[in-house]
Amino acid sequence: MPAYRTPLRDMRFLLDEVYDFASHYPRLTGVETVDRTLLDGVLEEVARFTEQELFPLNLSGDLEGCRLENGVVSTPRGFKQAYAEFVAGGWTAITGAPEWGGQGLPASVGMLVEELTMTTNLAWAMYPALSHGAMNALEVHGTDEQKDVYLRQLHSGAWTGTMCLTEPHCGSDVGLVRTRAELRADGSYAINGTKIFISAGEHDLAENIVHLVLARLPDAPAGTKGISMFIVPKYLPEGGGIGERNGVSCASLEEKMGIHGNATCVLNFDDAQGWLVGEENKGMRCMFTMMNAARLVVGLQGLGQAEAAYQASTAYALEREQMRALSGPVAPDRPADPIIVHPDVRRMLLTQKALTEGCRALAYHAGMQQDLARNGADPEARALGQKQIDLLTPIVKGFLTEMAMECTNHAVQIFGGHGFIREHGVEQYVRDTRITLIYEGTTQIQALDLIGRKVLFDGGAALTALIAEIEATCAEHRGDEALARYVAEVSRLAAEWGELATDLGRRGMENPDEVGAGAVDFLMYSGYVLLAWCWLRMMAAARQSTQAADAFYTGKLQTGDFFFRRLLPRSALLAATIRDGSDALLSMPAEAFTR
Repeated sequence: MPAYRTPLRDMRFLLDEVYDFASHYPRLTGVETVDRTLLDGVLEEVARFTEQELFPLNLSGDLEGCRLENGVVSTPRGFKQAYAEFVAGGWTAITGAPEWGGQGLPASVGMLVEELTMTTNLAWAMYPALSHGAMNALEVHGTDEQKDVYLRQLHSGAWTGTMCLTEPHCGSDVGLVRTRAELRADGSYAINGTKIFISAGEHDLAENIVHLVLARLPDAPAGTKGISMFIVPKYLPEGGGIGERNGVSCASLEEKMGIHGNATCVLNFDDAQGWLVGEENKGMRCMFTMMNAARLVVGLQGLGQAEAAYQASTAYALEREQMRALSGPVAPDRPADPIIVHPDVRRMLLTQKALTEGCRALAYHAGMQQDLARNGADPEARALGQKQIDLLTPIVKGFLTEMAMECTNHAVQIFGGHGFIREHGVEQYVRDTRITLIYEGTTQIQALDLIGRKVLFDGGAALTALIAEIEATCAEHRGDEALARYVAEVSRLAAEWGELATDLGRRGMENPDEVGAGAVDFLMYSGYVLLAWCWLRMMAAARQSTQAADAFYTGKLQTGDFFFRRLLPRSALLAATIRDGSDALLSMPAEAFTR
């Protein structure tokens, strides 16, 4: 089994020294006050739970998987007990509104909990994470009665939630949904149809499962304008608990590449009783409330898998003995040198370290914007926070998961043949990570959302504001000679970011395929610019520390230097491909692809 320890020092470095969360939380209203003592308590207790309870179940859960027998799904051994402990600790309700049984803490605190659960056991962590998506949708769009019935149970952890969007004939194009909803005499609806790829769709962790289902009313308009959302519980609510079984059943479990410990189900809805959420034909609005929050969580899934893979790689590289260093024996008393002395192993480890720590910094910045959007002290602060989290969400989802795929692949390469077999557990990180680039909107969908809706739709206002914030950081550190070349590079890239967006938008006005051709490269370019900004801030904080000579801080400076010298140059290639246009992609006729 790979080694793992919660990266508390790195987390606290960001919280305390880079972002100063202690000054961030007093700017929020409508949430419980968070101080250093509370934050430390959360981190330490979640670290204990995830290290001792979740991480040991990760490999065994992957090997065992879920079982479907007579319509009942059993999760791997230990999952149910771990969930019961999680519920007992109050973690399911940490960011929920107190009036519905939540603890009322800021979104960024919940993000820390999600990061550590996703790191130690992604398949298990998906069960409570999906409940949060359902809670978000109901809190925004549900009636008071729906909130009273469902939010209380979801917050308590007695019930869990799902998102039921995909059908056999449609994946990301939910406008093709065929599931039907027909009004019943009592004001509820009869739901009929089949949904696939439903994570946590059936399991034995909780007494009830609340499905939020996209369906179409009989006279609904075609496409996304005719989609409505419905609450369809596994068991019908009754007297504060559960009553009769509803007409929803698990037809099969998907045989998957990874996340074996999570039950990914084909669900049949046969005259299942459901209740409308929000307005008729306005289900897309409800769906995006769920999905935008879920996309941030998927970004954390990528971060978590990259962190776990890096820790395993580092431990192995320090112990595994293979060949001698090119410059001569480093451990002459041993039969061979540890592989960490080899330059290319260092390249892979430093790539993992630089990307993982940079992505964590970006995720925490996004968490602060989410706090401001929900609980800023005034309307202006909330509006600005919302614009920023809207802009950052597709980047966090798309870039962090793409980087996780690179990092987990490096882990397998460092382990060599031992990485390719299941015994050491690192190949699981690759398999589990792969889905994060697909579900809740593929990287391509995130890219189109970023350039189309989040940049061009508002005339680049949100991007311009973020570029100004980056430039303010550069201005703050221009006087530090040790950081001068990093400052200059971040400033140059931020300006180029705006220029690329403007150019892509101009070409897209003439030919929309130009946007499609450059969108993914633009998302990845955006991620590298933001990581450069994050690394500049981390390097500045490391230099300002009173313990700057400590190995942790010198390591930050050296890792940041590696990022700027070896990884950030990738942005030049991305800029070139963004400018190149669509012709290289679209000029070849479709029939030329066949053999």
